[in-house]
Amino acid sequence: MASVIDNPAQHRFELALDGDNVAAAYYRIDEEGRVVLTHTEVPFEYSGQGIGTKLATGVFDAIRASGRKAVLKCSFMSRFYAGHPEYSDIVDG
Repeated sequence: MASVIDNPAQHRFELALDGDNVAAAYYRIDEEGRVVLTHTEVPFEYSGQGIGTKLATGVFDAIRASGRKAVLKCSFMSRFYAGHPEYSDIVDG
């Protein structure tokens, strides 16, 4: 399976799936340069396969690598973070 990539033109992190299917985590950059995660989408047919967790892990790792902080406005990303406190160094609200 592919790795998570940042697609700034679409304001989202993407995880390529089969064919044209993509799991995506949408974001905006706030006035402080933080990555505000607003919405996560995994195609229905991929539910329950760990795709969201793989996407979230890739997103958090990418944000950490960029030196930015994350703001969690997405309920899925908030739930992921609740179970992964090792990302507390990059979560800022």
